Amino acid sequence: MKPVLVVDKIQKYYGNRGNITKAVDNISFSVEHGEFVGVMGPSGSGKTTLLNCISTIDTVTSGHIFINDSDITTLKKGDLSKFRREELGFIFQDFNLLDTLNAYENIALALTIQKVKPDTIDKRIKEVAHKLNILDVLQKYPYQMSGGQKQRVASARALITNPSLILADEPTGALDSKSSRMLLDTMEHLNQEFNATIMMVTHDAFTASYAHRILFIKDGKIFNELHRGNDTRKAFFSRIMEVVTLLGGDISNVL
Repeated sequence: MKPVLVVDKIQKYYGNRGNITKAVDNISFSVEHGEFVGVMGPSGSGKTTLLNCISTIDTVTSGHIFINDSDITTLKKGDLSKFRREELGFIFQDFNLLDTLNAYENIALALTIQKVKPDTIDKRIKEVAHKLNILDVLQKYPYQMSGGQKQRVASARALITNPSLILADEPTGALDSKSSRMLLDTMEHLNQEFNATIMMVTHDAFTASYAHRILFIKDGKIFNELHRGNDTRKAFFSRIMEVVTLLGGDISNVL
């Protein structure tokens, strides 16, 4: 089976000839279908720029990014919007639910834009809602939901288009410990039950321990890589912390 994501020698520079910053410096890797990959690194390491290039929010200076064999670095603006809607899912730390729509309508929005038939939309929403245990909140508005319910609704919205890749940028960054754990449990559920392919940027070792594999970015390059294998999450957390320590002077920015 071909990888879902292939990043091939991408570079992203900012500035002009006299003052060039290499935010991403010749990075290559791939992500297989069903993988849960974390990206860690100190502030300014290039991890968010990398995610922005993969999500088509930003463009690369050189190199190529393939998602299901489509070279997204060559797509035009209109094609990029369509590709983003159909192939990518996003999980945000603040949920980004629309207050004027109920849960059902928030989840349905992407499919409505794609002009999917109402019967198909209804069937898909109820299937996902059942697996995420949110059938009883579909008619509620965001202000009527708990934080955990909002998280699951947002996760259902990310899943509903059957995206090739779900992207999460610091998904627990603004959450308390209880809410963080609930969101991470939901993401783990998406990965295990739906076989969703997830790529998550985080500065937090506990959050990263939920992933199968961690890419450590430093100065725009891949510094190290860890595979969880058969480790428990606790054991994987310990190994992650060992690499964080190897980052030396950057440790205060990573934790």
